[in-house]
Amino acid sequence: MHWIRVSAVLTNGAYLLNVDCDHYFNSSKALREAMCFMMDPALGRKTCYVQFPQRFDGIDLHDRYANRNIVFFDINMKGLDGIQGPMYVGTGCCFNRQALYGYDPVLTEADLEPNIVVKSCCGGRKKKSKSYMDNKNRMMKRTESSAPIFNMDDIEEGIEGYEDERSMLMSQKRLEKRFGQSPIFTASTFMTQGGIPPSTNPASLLKEAIHVISCGYEDKTEWGKEIGWIYGSVTEDILTGFKMHARGWISIYCMPPRPCFKGSAPINLSDRLNQVLRWALGSVEILFSRHCPIWYNYGGRLKLLERVAYINTIVYPLTSLPLIAYCVLPAICLLTNKFIIPEISNYAGMFFILMFASIFATGILELRWSGVGIEDWWRNEQFWVIGGTSAHLFAVFQGLLKVLAGIDTNFTVTSKANDEDGDFAELYVFKWTSLLIPPTTVLVINLVGMVAGISYAINSGYQSWGPLFGKLFFSIWVILHLYPFLKGLMGKQNRTPTIVIVWSILLASIFSLLWVKIDPFISDTQKAVAMGQCGVNC
Repeated sequence: MHWIRVSAVLTNGAYLLNVDCDHYFNSSKALREAMCFMMDPALGRKTCYVQFPQRFDGIDLHDRYANRNIVFFDINMKGLDGIQGPMYVGTGCCFNRQALYGYDPVLTEADLEPNIVVKSCCGGRKKKSKSYMDNKNRMMKRTESSAPIFNMDDIEEGIEGYEDERSMLMSQKRLEKRFGQSPIFTASTFMTQGGIPPSTNPASLLKEAIHVISCGYEDKTEWGKEIGWIYGSVTEDILTGFKMHARGWISIYCMPPRPCFKGSAPINLSDRLNQVLRWALGSVEILFSRHCPIWYNYGGRLKLLERVAYINTIVYPLTSLPLIAYCVLPAICLLTNKFIIPEISNYAGMFFILMFASIFATGILELRWSGVGIEDWWRNEQFWVIGGTSAHLFAVFQGLLKVLAGIDTNFTVTSKANDEDGDFAELYVFKWTSLLIPPTTVLVINLVGMVAGISYAINSGYQSWGPLFGKLFFSIWVILHLYPFLKGLMGKQNRTPTIVIVWSILLASIFSLLWVKIDPFISDTQKAVAMGQCGVNC
């Protein structure tokens, strides 16, 4: 965030562009696309940022690990654009500098009551109406915690028409606590249209730039808490955008035909899972923080549907727990020769069919509306299961360890694709990580269950083949979702490290034997009869 302060002191442009180090301009019209919204007479005053979708180079043809995130960028983000705006995703974003300073959206006199203040021919002003004064008082009350104070003598020549705003300025002590001890920087925060005071000289600006860039400048200030990018999460982008929307700002999603920014993606399986782990861990950190959208800023300006969208963004790692259960249940049914639901009524069956049909219809409508292809949608579904059984599960436990025990996790930068050894050479490189164990265990359990189920059907006769097909369907469905993960395990040479196989078979055997020993599908009466027969035989 030191670059925000340095740029404010040296140039003080009204808008900032945020691009990751591994992204580049792909369109010369990118800034003009953003400025069309930021400088719009109606929307510009309320727009905190313009977000562009992320597009990537160097991805394999079939996008094995869903690196494009096409469903998120072309469906979810477009849907948010119709509410209060898309969330900030960390790159390809043009900011309104005032929004980064923690201010509320700008309300001009025209917003409060159009044409109410008009200069007369004598140079006087017409009397303001009661409604205008009420709105003005509310505006003053709202900005008491965010409006800056500055030395008017420093920028008197550069600012005109701020006589009425003098009464809204904070005390100098409160100002320093908020922005830090830099009068020049503080003065720049009040200049909504950018620019620097004409009275300043380059030497003083350079000296002040060195001051505001120092490591200790943010100490005992609100930087990282209410100003700039918000600290406290590895996904500071989501938290920063959420705080802006909570203050009443809106954001815009800009999707020109030619992608404005492109970057690199981690196409290797292990690196991709570590990237997803970092995102999920950040969401869990927000979930257990005071900025959690479930309870933060009620009664503010955040719209209900926008809040629901943010809640969905931070609770999704928790879905890994039921997802693991759903992926293991088909194998358990095959191992115990029982079905998931022993008996199902006609009413429950109709309810299940209607629910499945509604989800299916929603998916079709989303694909038709967004133009996303069925292959991209299926890749997204596959990697949702892969990430849910690995990275999301680890993120939940790491987040709980951090909150309950204070054990922090290290932040690792995801390595990107490198084609020095040929096209997509990185795709086949295998790197050991513990994230590979849970999905491999799920695969092994289902494969073992299929073998056990088929063996039982062969020994029991033709009457057992009918129920077997229903059980096999769910188990095969799980394996199909994990198929890209299985290919990633095999690598280019179709070889999987021995440690992965050993750990997965060991865990699968333990869980299978434990479940067969417990056998919860057998009723207490049946257990008692079995124990009684055992006693008689003895």
